[in-house]
Amino acid sequence: MLRGVYLHPSGQMPAYEWNFSDVNPPVHAFATLFLHRTEQALRGEVDLDFLKSAFNKLLLNFTWWVNRKDRFGKNVFEGGFLGLDNIGVFDRSAPLPTGGHLEQADGTAWMALFTQNMLELAVELAVHDRTYEDMVLKFAEHFHYIAGAMNRPGEYGMWDEEDGFYYDLLRLPDGSSQRLKVRSMVGLLPLCATTVIEAWQRERAPRATAQMYERLRRMPELLETIHPAGPGHLGVAERGITALVNPERLRRILSKMLDENEFLSHYGIRSLSKFHEQHPYVFHVQGQEYRVDYLPAESNTGMFGGNSNWRGPVWMPVNALIIRALWNFYLYYGDNFKIECPTGSGKMMNLFEVSKEIADRLTRIFTRDEHGRRPVYGGTEKFQTDPHWRDHILFYEYFHGDNGAGLGASHQTGWTGIVAKAIQLYGLLDPKRALEVGKQAGFIQGA
Repeated sequence: MLRGVYLHPSGQMPAYEWNFSDVNPPVHAFATLFLHRTEQALRGEVDLDFLKSAFNKLLLNFTWWVNRKDRFGKNVFEGGFLGLDNIGVFDRSAPLPTGGHLEQADGTAWMALFTQNMLELAVELAVHDRTYEDMVLKFAEHFHYIAGAMNRPGEYGMWDEEDGFYYDLLRLPDGSSQRLKVRSMVGLLPLCATTVIEAWQRERAPRATAQMYERLRRMPELLETIHPAGPGHLGVAERGITALVNPERLRRILSKMLDENEFLSHYGIRSLSKFHEQHPYVFHVQGQEYRVDYLPAESNTGMFGGNSNWRGPVWMPVNALIIRALWNFYLYYGDNFKIECPTGSGKMMNLFEVSKEIADRLTRIFTRDEHGRRPVYGGTEKFQTDPHWRDHILFYEYFHGDNGAGLGASHQTGWTGIVAKAIQLYGLLDPKRALEVGKQAGFIQGA
């Protein structure tokens, strides 16, 4: 996607085959970092040419986002489609029926994660070329400005203090604003903009670290709404953290995410809260009704052709990002942060245990239950019982939010295959070892 035949000179990447100009989440820096760490673990070496080339092209894409999707220069982002098809009240690829524009909680969270990924890539490059330390500082500053804008208190922020959740903000032509109170994956994605900074990473970029600390000393307001960071706020093994959510907001979001009457399915985290089954979100514009219902299987609307549904099913890629976020918080807190899981059960877990619980539920989609049936195949008897088919697992696009049955495309190995990594990871690693090794633990074979 970063080659010249695909990347526009402006820095925009093509979205999908029938609309190149739409916008998908900026996950490419995350993928670059993942490839880099995997190669380090497997081969013990760094492909410096690849890393530099990818970073420089990603810098173009980041600049495109900043210049094109933050129309008023306020460090909040629109994005539009962002791969979540019908998750919103409106078609986010089309002009809004109300006029105005959306400030998106998911778009802004994706950009916060983009800054964290680019910061980590710059640290890797700074070991070989000190000029990249300037990029470390650049992306640290971007993160703080985005976080400050997203977490702005009052009616112009995306955080709803009453509900304890993030929502998209509808900005109307008359200057007023309104939060679109749909409890969806959009409001969970700010949780995913979380990255632990190991002590060895700070040591690799000492000048940028010192400059950032000085910037925070001069502008303490940058830290007011995010997770405490910087001197005096180091966690286990002197780890730092960059995160959009502070500890109180983390608890409030997790209490909803881990509630089986809301997001927590027996088969992972739902894309929309089950709360909306009894309480659909309804919005009226010019005599027309727009609504979001909990739909655990297929969509009941034609939005994006109706071939994909984000109003209830479990999707593997966003579950993987949530697991990653919980890992990062655990590496920072260790056993000093525990939460009830599931909510209301009375069972307290640390965040490693919570992440494993989610991974186990995702794995449960594919394994046989007490009746010898695999949830992934639902009521399809051919795949449940036929000896020629029953052990051949298909990796569906997404999964029924209540019974785990596979839906959509049946060969979506590009993201549903992540379940294999989850099985391997939790089979090899325990929480004590994770704390000892740190963020590299997920890549070192037999760690």
